[in-house]
Amino acid sequence: MRKVKSALAVLSCAALTAALFSSCSVDTSKTYTGSDYTIPEVDLSVMPEDLPEQYRYLYEMTVVDDSKDYVAHPDSVLLRNSDILTFYPEGHGKGAILNKYSSDGGLTYTGTIPNTPESWKSSLETPTVYRLQFTDGSEKLILISANPQWEGEADTPGGFNCSISSDEGRTWTEFQRFYDNQSENPVVPIVAMSSLTQLKEDGKFVDKWMGLFHDADFYNYKTILTFDENGNMQWSAPEKYFSEYRDIERDSQMCEVEVVRSDGGQGDELALLTRSNSRTMNSLVSFSTDEGATWSEPKELPAALNGDRLKAEYLQDGRLFITFRSIERGPKAAAAAQSKTEKKRGWMSEGWVAWVGTYDDLKNGTEGQYRIKLAHTYLAGQTEPGYAANQDTGYCGNVVMPDGTIVTSSYGCFDPNKLTADGSAYRTSIVSKRIKISDLEAVMRGVLGMEF
Repeated sequence: MRKVKSALAVLSCAALTAALFSSCSVDTSKTYTGSDYTIPEVDLSVMPEDLPEQYRYLYEMTVVDDSKDYVAHPDSVLLRNSDILTFYPEGHGKGAILNKYSSDGGLTYTGTIPNTPESWKSSLETPTVYRLQFTDGSEKLILISANPQWEGEADTPGGFNCSISSDEGRTWTEFQRFYDNQSENPVVPIVAMSSLTQLKEDGKFVDKWMGLFHDADFYNYKTILTFDENGNMQWSAPEKYFSEYRDIERDSQMCEVEVVRSDGGQGDELALLTRSNSRTMNSLVSFSTDEGATWSEPKELPAALNGDRLKAEYLQDGRLFITFRSIERGPKAAAAAQSKTEKKRGWMSEGWVAWVGTYDDLKNGTEGQYRIKLAHTYLAGQTEPGYAANQDTGYCGNVVMPDGTIVTSSYGCFDPNKLTADGSAYRTSIVSKRIKISDLEAVMRGVLGMEF
């Protein structure tokens, strides 16, 4: 969630500090009301001394980009040749869209797309990227970037921008803008599209995709993507889809939702996972059995899944791998709070984490199997990994390679020895990690003696 204008002062984001650590403001009169998670968590930020060589990669990171004082908010797509293409903005949310690709499964990121569209240079938000698979067997990639209203700056054009690639990311169309301030149905989106889900009709997938986003007042919208007979994009007029539960939507400050389809992505039920920006309740889950036309009353997710910008991928064995920015609201977090501000704020973060569990865990409200602390993100003044971490992380690009290896990419202050040019703060980097679940679980059981 970035710094954007809102009709409600309490909802607007705090200024980006000179130290480049940013977060969203919340009602600091709230106290700790959450619980601690109880499932195991494996910490990949500190490598065991007796770790066999074959597993050491789990504790290592690959740098995607550390060329600037601040880079953030990546998203990734797996190409058909197994290359990984990662996009991110040149700055906090807004800024020219940059890219890197890996041709060796995330071991190195050395290439970039030549001759990217000129319109990408004026992007106002973090890009999201998706693969569109049409029923005739053809495919396209789509990159989307919203036009939110940044506080203290001139009015935004509004709407959202879309760019298409029909050749596996080698070339892209210039941005085409939809539903800006000059249209009959203007919107000012934030994180568009946080989710883009192919829809079904009569139990079969069709060439329609449901895109979701929110605005600065935490209204959540959906719009349906289709293509006409000439291949031109068409998005339906954005409509609020959570009005029946507006009190919950407003009080939780629901945003940046993720949609997970049941049965390994082939089922007939959708689960909606939310960020609760107010921090007064956990992330929420809601279900739809009519392709997003209606949703069940949202319920809090267990503490093990509480966080921001949840991003989900199915593993080859049918389990879910979900990354997010950890938000901890339980007694352990209360005990870890150091300053008066932290104690009043009512939450802390473990940083960049992942959760492994099943769709049934989402459905039944159970905690899942285990969590992974993927890497430590350093708070100001920290020189060693610890429980409390810098929350300016998450927003991951996740892909699952043909051999089942997960490649997850995020951003954060991963190295306390790397300072900004003026020496005032830790520098951020975009990094990726490679995880083969069978290797991870072998370490958890055989080296760490964990039960899960």
